[in-house]
Amino acid sequence: MTPPSPTATTATPLTQALALGQQVVALQRQALAQLEHRLDEHFTQAIALLQARQGRVILTGMGKSGLIAQKIAATLSSTGTAAYFLHPAEGRHGDLGQVQRGDVVIAISYSGETEELLGLLPTLSHLHVPIVALVGKATSTLAKHSTVALDISVDREACPLNLAPTSSTTVTLVLGDAIALVLQQLQGFKAEDFALYHPAGSLGKRLLLKVEHLMHHGEALPLCTEETPFLEALGEVSRKQLGVVLVLNTQKTQLVGVLTDGDVRRALQQNDPHLSQHPVGRYCGQHPKRIAPSAMAHEALQLMETHHISTLVVQEENQELPVGVLHLHDLLSNGL
Repeated sequence: MTPPSPTATTATPLTQALALGQQVVALQRQALAQLEHRLDEHFTQAIALLQARQGRVILTGMGKSGLIAQKIAATLSSTGTAAYFLHPAEGRHGDLGQVQRGDVVIAISYSGETEELLGLLPTLSHLHVPIVALVGKATSTLAKHSTVALDISVDREACPLNLAPTSSTTVTLVLGDAIALVLQQLQGFKAEDFALYHPAGSLGKRLLLKVEHLMHHGEALPLCTEETPFLEALGEVSRKQLGVVLVLNTQKTQLVGVLTDGDVRRALQQNDPHLSQHPVGRYCGQHPKRIAPSAMAHEALQLMETHHISTLVVQEENQELPVGVLHLHDLLSNGL
């Protein structure tokens, strides 16, 4: 009898792994499909309750439910709904003092019988704080004592043993996203608002950073007049390290052009022995690209990319003198 080849012996476990992975995804997809068709007037009641609150939204849950609660709290907070996570065990030992009248609690427990959560109910009732329960059992204690109960039940967990919270936590997380994003829409939360809560992210920088925040100005501004000798103008380019010098008229009342690295190379190609003493105004470009200091930084980047340039003159539309210079490196170093 011929023994099985090494390939045959290793292929079976890998095939089983693939099949199991696909089964996990399928079970969770089915659970989400059931959730979609299960949303009803209880969901709208919960949204109305949350929208009408005077305070914050408090998320609470133990174990895996607690981890999901933390994620939902983070999503709410970043989309315009003030929210935080309260650990139910810590809540029973003093942290319930964070809960105030006007708040709304979202309590998560698949069984609806989590001891730590049930221990919060008397205090929440005393404070007249409404409870939105996310539970898997409609007849549970938590469901009965909540203002609104939303069903997070699943036919089975994706775990092969039907034990580890998997499908149920996915359903809970998605339901939390639905709550957060519906509230976001109802509150008129815009991309600009999102950026305010994410100033370090790429979206925040794109929507918040203006040219005036990044431009070089004051003493850092490379300046000379049109009568400045070419060699002296080059010294200003070198000192300010922006690759350009802004050329003003003799009275220093108006910008007449910009001397760039390209202008310098073209001047040197003329092999003029007296170049160093010639007035720089003879060689500078007279139509530099300009942008207002109040313009968004991403607009400046787009302008540079369109015209294949690395610097922009920053100048108010109705002013004769520039107020700054913006370099491509300033944009790139800030994550744009």
